[in-house]
Amino acid sequence: MHTDVNALFENLWQNYLSVTPSAQKVHALLGSSQQDDVINDHIALRTFNLPKVSLDKLAAHFLALGYKEGGEYHFEAKKLYAKHFEHADPTLPKVFISELLLDKCSASLKSTIEDLVAQIPEEAVSADNFLYSGTHWQVSSSTYQQLLAESEYAAWVAAWGYRANHFTVNVNYLEKYAALEDVNAALKQAGFLLNTAGGEIKGTPEVFLEQSATLADIVPVQFLDGETQIPSCFYEFARRYPLANGQLYSGFVAASADKIFESTNAR
Repeated sequence: MHTDVNALFENLWQNYLSVTPSAQKVHALLGSSQQDDVINDHIALRTFNLPKVSLDKLAAHFLALGYKEGGEYHFEAKKLYAKHFEHADPTLPKVFISELLLDKCSASLKSTIEDLVAQIPEEAVSADNFLYSGTHWQVSSSTYQQLLAESEYAAWVAAWGYRANHFTVNVNYLEKYAALEDVNAALKQAGFLLNTAGGEIKGTPEVFLEQSATLADIVPVQFLDGETQIPSCFYEFARRYPLANGQLYSGFVAASADKIFESTNAR
């Protein structure tokens, strides 16, 4: 496992950029001339509730670097369970990790995912690079489509494997924009497509968190039977509001996160 938290996030970022070419354009659009005001609020990781690759196995990489467990979240319709983790250093990104509850899925989906995960070497999961190691298997486009018919989440992980599903601009730190509405307007004017599930802005100041997101880039992925263009990763934008004690809210809102997941939906 990594011993340097900044090295871990830099590797996650470079891996994310490799399949999310729009991210650099978002940086250039929103950042000041210095670019040091584009601060990462959090990343998200996806996995399955199998012992080898469970949420807890992914979280171990961050716990070893001083992260502590935050809240937990349930997404009944999507059959997902999630937790977030945060560091005592508030400048370090939060981490949102979710897992698909395979026992709530069809027998065929569960079997397909179990076969994929069985191909991951045991020692790989604790290796430095696991969180940005991509896939450890190959799937056909027909398997991808079968998974997609039941769970967009399962299909995404089958196609992309282990990597940051998204990074998130912390709007509170931006010099050029104060409101999330202004960020969204700038993104749309520049030609970015936004996730409109549940509205362009998910959440309100009353729940202390507002979020929006681009739709995932459409990029080529190599399946067993050839190359296909599918959604990869996206960029999220978060504005946090202060609690009664003056501290910015550091958690997540399940109802909003539920809609953020849909940024990678096939279209």
